[in-house]
Amino acid sequence: MITRSVSKIDFTTSFDYINEFVSCGFSVICRICGPENSAKNIKSLGRTGMASVVVVGTQWGDEGKGKIVDLLTRYADYIVRFQGGNNAGHTLVVDGKQYIFHLIPSGILYQDKVCMIGNGVIVDPGVLLREIAALKEQGLSLSPDRLMISEKAHLIMPYHESLDKAKEASMAKKIGTTGRGIGPCYMDKVGRMGIKAGDLLDEELFREKLQAAVEEKNFTITQRYKGTPVQFEEIYRAFQVYAEKLIPFIGNVSVELDTARKAGRNILFEGAQGTQLDIDHGTYPFVTSSNTIAGNACNGTGFGPAYIDSVIGIMKAYTTRVGEGPFPTELTDEVGEQLQTKGHEFGATTGRKRRCGWLDGVVAADAVRLNGLTGLALTKLDVLSGQPVLKMANAYQINGKVISTMPSNIRQAAAVMPIYEDLAGWQKDISEVRQFADLPREAQDYIRRIEDFTGVEAAIVSVGPDRNETLLLRNPFIKE
Repeated sequence: MITRSVSKIDFTTSFDYINEFVSCGFSVICRICGPENSAKNIKSLGRTGMASVVVVGTQWGDEGKGKIVDLLTRYADYIVRFQGGNNAGHTLVVDGKQYIFHLIPSGILYQDKVCMIGNGVIVDPGVLLREIAALKEQGLSLSPDRLMISEKAHLIMPYHESLDKAKEASMAKKIGTTGRGIGPCYMDKVGRMGIKAGDLLDEELFREKLQAAVEEKNFTITQRYKGTPVQFEEIYRAFQVYAEKLIPFIGNVSVELDTARKAGRNILFEGAQGTQLDIDHGTYPFVTSSNTIAGNACNGTGFGPAYIDSVIGIMKAYTTRVGEGPFPTELTDEVGEQLQTKGHEFGATTGRKRRCGWLDGVVAADAVRLNGLTGLALTKLDVLSGQPVLKMANAYQINGKVISTMPSNIRQAAAVMPIYEDLAGWQKDISEVRQFADLPREAQDYIRRIEDFTGVEAAIVSVGPDRNETLLLRNPFIKE
């Protein structure tokens, strides 16, 4: 059983307790020590210099990473997206106002932070510019000193989207792709045919690479898929406009991050999707086209792995999945409908209805192992309020055998049966709770059971969609 130390449970994000930001980057009022001793005792916890924190999803995405990143951003100086494309989406609710992000790190809501898009991200310039414009309409103007795009990030081109949709339509068994060109873009990157953001700075090089790509892609589009070819001049003209607007934002993210590290800045790395969608370690082929696990935070930004201090895994208090693929704990009954309705389970990117099910401890344990998690952020705990009995899968059964990890064989992954344990539910609305001790005993027990099963403490517990509806039990930016 995990035993909580006082230093790990006596802080909260209830804004009645937030005092002020100081030079160390973190200042709250301890519920035991009081305001006069808090700063001294926080420093005594061992925070020295900068800290680098990675945030990843532990399930199939849609775990609520946007809110957690938004919460932790207040303690960071730099927020960096390290993989994926606009097939991901973060939904935030701040003071009752909803923001949806697809490419820009959600930390952009803080005016004093620097946000970066790393080389592991693939960027659709049109989508990015529309997102910048939408934020401007909401009163958030972006400048190059607040947003940097890696010169090594690959660009999603119109032919990528055409190929993505054509391939999905031709398949007898669908993968469930978003049709946004993600897979084909990553294929070009690995195949050494991609166009990078930095190529926009060299008009002659860009034109040369685009000409070669259009010629090859049109052959595939027209001959294999019998589709309509893309037009070189149309794409070239559109990207000249994109280049004019985006060039000021393009730079060397790796060098900038290293400079920040040496200057003692706090850095937050933001992943997209979830562990079970990892191209290598997920439920292949029902996965995304990039590595979603924490190790890719370094590869996708050019940041040395020795400099990572902690990895926070975002875990929804139940499980959801969008699209096709195995889902051992899926509920197709009334309870599943209740979770879907109460949790507003629709994809931020596609609007697709999410499949819902009980918490999968096997998936959680896999995430701990694959990411090296040092803390959990448990989200949407409030959605479980009103359920008399909760279930958690602590193993699978297949062919008379009990297994404790997701099978790599996709047919086996689809055939496993979850082995559940029952836990008591609670009836009380917990959205107003701001301290762990004020949660219903059953909710506390549920969290502790997750901690015991995974061997990882909960650092954050979310009890509602708004920024304020959060309990910060342990700040990952404080070094211990």
